[in-house]
Amino acid sequence: MIKLNQIKINSANPRLIKDDRFKKLVQSVKEFPKMMELRPIVIDEDGTILGGNMRYRALKEMGYKEIPDNWVKKASELTDEEKRRFIIEDNVGFGEWDMDMLANEWDAEELEEWGVELNITETEKLSESTYKSVYYEPEQKPHVRLIDCIDFDKYNKKIEVIEQSNIDKEKKEVLKWFAYRFLKIDFENVANYYYYNASDEEKEIIERLRLVLIDNGENGFIEDELLRITKTIVDDE
Repeated sequence: MIKLNQIKINSANPRLIKDDRFKKLVQSVKEFPKMMELRPIVIDEDGTILGGNMRYRALKEMGYKEIPDNWVKKASELTDEEKRRFIIEDNVGFGEWDMDMLANEWDAEELEEWGVELNITETEKLSESTYKSVYYEPEQKPHVRLIDCIDFDKYNKKIEVIEQSNIDKEKKEVLKWFAYRFLKIDFENVANYYYYNASDEEKEIIERLRLVLIDNGENGFIEDELLRITKTIVDDE
């Protein structure tokens, strides 16, 4: 074990971290301590930090007095110029995020919790967006069940966390209601179920829930105000 008071904060490190992001870093280290093994604090031969000032401060904030040896790596072979370069390059992000992959593979909530900042303006988002027709042509999937139209994966993970907690039963039930927002609707399966398997009554309910886009007059998806207003205008003329 290495005592934290044997490690020296580097006052020459230009990297700063705001209060809200520092809190997220503290939470990250608390929830995922293995990160410290994979990305240890780098020190020179005198124990001065070359990389990991913020992680060091997070550990102190959490009350650590000593840490495992593999949470620290000594880089005593660097020249003074290499040390100066390392301090800067350790904090430089050379790449950029693949926005499509982030959107498809991770939750925005998770990314925010992990400290990812996506500084993209709404204009840039629009310029990079691709658009498809709102109408989906059902595929040959005649055996889709209604339950297949819901993805439970993330919801079930949240429920598992709630169930494993020590809070009382009433609060657990309330939190389970909150967890419903993690249910995901598979709209393609909805369309296939609607087209091949749904009864007339089910179709009517699915339409009323706005789960499918259909355009068949006042009884379809765009009934209500839009067509009624149009009809009113035409009648007035």
